[in-house]
Amino acid sequence: MAAIYEHEISVAAADIDMQGHVNNLVYLRWMQDAAVAHSVAENWGKRRYEELGCGWVVRAHSIEYFSPAFEGEELVVKTWLSEYFTASVLRQYEICRVSDGRMLAKAETKWVLIDMAKRTPRRIPDEILSAFQLLPRDEASV
Repeated sequence: MAAIYEHEISVAAADIDMQGHVNNLVYLRWMQDAAVAHSVAENWGKRRYEELGCGWVVRAHSIEYFSPAFEGEELVVKTWLSEYFTASVLRQYEICRVSDGRMLAKAETKWVLIDMAKRTPRRIPDEILSAFQLLPRDEASV
């Protein structure tokens, strides 16, 4: 189990907006894709969550953009969990260009675990918490 998960991205033509660079909403999709891929890599795919009757929803996103991305570029979304709460986790992200290592964006998402039948938050089971290594914000150097 690695604390930091790396999710590779190739910027497609469909990701580009009227300004000729990646649209801001695409970064959100990449963040979600990286979070899901990290979960799957730790053996927590859709079926496993369904067996527990739970799933994740977003409470809040925060993104700071530093530099644009363009069609054809290869990027990596680095993601890790920095804090656990009773029914939620704080997930950090850095989106970097592979060719020069430049950080294009830095973000975080508060994910809440919900009971799928009740649609209400629920305590995160220990079996989920133990699958992910926590890397507190002040200790992260990615």
